[in-house]
Amino acid sequence: MKPAVLVVDDEPSIADGLRLILEREGYAVDTAGSIAEGAACLDSQDFALALVDLVLPDGDGIGLLKLLRARDPDIEVIIMTGHGSISKAVEATKEGAFYFVAKPFDSGEMLTLLGKALERRLLLAETSDLKRQLAEQLGYGEMLGSSPGMRRVFELLDSVAASDANVFIVGESGTGKELAANAVHAKSPRAEGPLVKINCAALPKDLIESELFGHVKGAFTGATSEKPGLLEEAHKGSLLLDEISEMPPDLQAKLLRVLEDRSVRRLGGTRAVPVDFRLISSTNRDPDAAVRDGSLRQDLYFRINTVTVALPPLREKTQDIPLLAKGFLERFRLKHGRTVDGIDPEAFRRLLSYPWPGNVRELEHVIERAVLVARGKEITATDLPEALNAGAPVVSAGPPAGSLEEIERVSIVRALESTGWNKQAAAVILGLRRPTLYSKMRRHGIPQRRTT
Repeated sequence: MKPAVLVVDDEPSIADGLRLILEREGYAVDTAGSIAEGAACLDSQDFALALVDLVLPDGDGIGLLKLLRARDPDIEVIIMTGHGSISKAVEATKEGAFYFVAKPFDSGEMLTLLGKALERRLLLAETSDLKRQLAEQLGYGEMLGSSPGMRRVFELLDSVAASDANVFIVGESGTGKELAANAVHAKSPRAEGPLVKINCAALPKDLIESELFGHVKGAFTGATSEKPGLLEEAHKGSLLLDEISEMPPDLQAKLLRVLEDRSVRRLGGTRAVPVDFRLISSTNRDPDAAVRDGSLRQDLYFRINTVTVALPPLREKTQDIPLLAKGFLERFRLKHGRTVDGIDPEAFRRLLSYPWPGNVRELEHVIERAVLVARGKEITATDLPEALNAGAPVVSAGPPAGSLEEIERVSIVRALESTGWNKQAAAVILGLRRPTLYSKMRRHGIPQRRTT
């Protein structure tokens, strides 16, 4: 027996029609004609998925969506409407809807949507098991991090990598979107196939169509031979569309057709070439804002974001800075043949207090530069760019008042708090060896872990 589905629509012909279609496919189906009836159904049955009309007699379908998600965060909800609008679609997506589909729709389209929604539910349900496996992991692929935010990212990436689901990676420039895409591909069943990367912002607008779709001989001036496009080159592998919101809208429409038909037609050609690839997309913009201003097509957005992975900026995970800095230091020390093998406490204070507008990529460049200019065995504050030396130390200005014992205790707690309770980083800030820090923490009754 397939999972249970709740259909909420005040038009009996639609509700009963969907019930017959779904029951024929083996689903257990309950129907309701209002928010109140739909809520009552929840008391007697657990549903994997709900199909909800946007306009109901006793309220807005998005209100029922919120209720459903509050009762069961794992339920997938598809909103149906004969009054479609981008603002409502964006609102529904923000509240957790899987898809926003316009009436009328055909049964095949709806069954396909149900299958994809249930696939996502299954993928995300595996995350709880992965938490235990990844609890002590300090990295994923080429990505490093031990902060709670990055551990959640690693768990989500690992849960979706083994599937063929579309992945949408969102994050500021420099947060590691390409590394996340590399990791998803490397841990997927398509790892032996190609990973084709397309930067939609870097390709000239007059060349991007030819690059993506290929062309036949004579398709345009200068097309002296037939050439397959990058979409064909990704066959049996993965396709990364970086900065997808920068793709011209007309090409977004063509890409959507390729994703739906799984075939591509070269520029100037008539033959459809089958393609089979796993789509990974990324953007440094707010996707909802991109949909609102028209730079990202709404229908394409719904197609590419089966699973969205949001990468946190470095300023929100400062406890990862020591781990990242150490990793970059080791890499560039070996690359450039330098003897520098550490970072002094004052330089560490600068790294931890800087806001990092360029995120991990900026930190990487700063450490490489410091390795190249350092004159001693350690990177010092003078080896860092001027922007970092202009920042205030992360440990609070002014010494705490009280006895020497009280001052020492408060200073230790401040250093721990500034590093997200990373003992190694706190020891560096305080100018202590880590065993000495542990000893002082025990003497002052400071817990080993942050208390909530």
